[in-house]
Amino acid sequence: MTRYYHIEDGRLTELDKPVLSCWVNVHPPFEPDELETLAEEFSIPIDFLTDSLDIDERSRYEREDDVRLILVNTPMLNEIDLDNEAIYITAPIGIILTQDHVLTIGPYENPIIQRIIEGRVKGFDPANEQMFVLHILEQNVLRFMDSLKKLNVKRNVIENELYDSSRNSELKQLLRIEKSLVYFVNALGSNELLKIKIKRTDFLRLGENEDESGFFEDIIIDNGQALSMANIYTNILSGTMEAYTSIVSNNLNTFIQRLTVVTIILMVPTLVASFFGMNVKVPFATTPGAFYFVLMISASISLFLVWFFRRKNIF
Repeated sequence: MTRYYHIEDGRLTELDKPVLSCWVNVHPPFEPDELETLAEEFSIPIDFLTDSLDIDERSRYEREDDVRLILVNTPMLNEIDLDNEAIYITAPIGIILTQDHVLTIGPYENPIIQRIIEGRVKGFDPANEQMFVLHILEQNVLRFMDSLKKLNVKRNVIENELYDSSRNSELKQLLRIEKSLVYFVNALGSNELLKIKIKRTDFLRLGENEDESGFFEDIIIDNGQALSMANIYTNILSGTMEAYTSIVSNNLNTFIQRLTVVTIILMVPTLVASFFGMNVKVPFATTPGAFYFVLMISASISLFLVWFFRRKNIF
């Protein structure tokens, strides 16, 4: 689906057809031959469009004649809500700059693009292609930070539940968070390299514009902060998983140890009863109250074992 937007009276307005310096947003579902038609209409290499739909595409930039492509990965909620799938995945946004238009395209409807369409980004203007790109990069970093904070809150909740539970459901949730963080670390690292290269080569043609250059510097710093957050949360989660594994193993060893001690204590009355239950002459066989005497012997030995194991901090 292709939609056209332009600033009119200070507001982003949808158009029926493209005009000069408008924003062309392309997202699923796609009509048959829609990409080929777009490539021909706006003189865009078809590879720029198809590469932007590849969810495994790394962040990069490319130039062909007067057309420039910037591919940046963004966080998205995973539509596949399964125990073995990540909560968040990353998907590319393709930003294509031509002489007369700017285009965005992606394999999914992206919340960053939706936020811009809803007018929640101040100062957004498709006619200024430099600020157009910078605003998308800024919103992308903010989206990463917000998603990281949500994952960390979810991790804290699950971690508190783990202290009172040993169910597999909590561990599966932690694994889902860990997979999401792996996606984030890789995407943020790739995005950071992309932005540094764009600044070094002046791919956006910022020139001597101090405001735009300073804005771009802030975005790079924020991206580095988000990457640092992702690495910290990954390390914390790894430590939590290792600690929980040790706790479960220790609890299992303690349980087996106590079960073994109980078995030994209960074995004494059984052993004594076995001796006195034999069909042979045994001590106290003719003594009045022999049953209670044997019972006292069994109980005394059992109590002695309980005292012994308690003293050794085994039971």
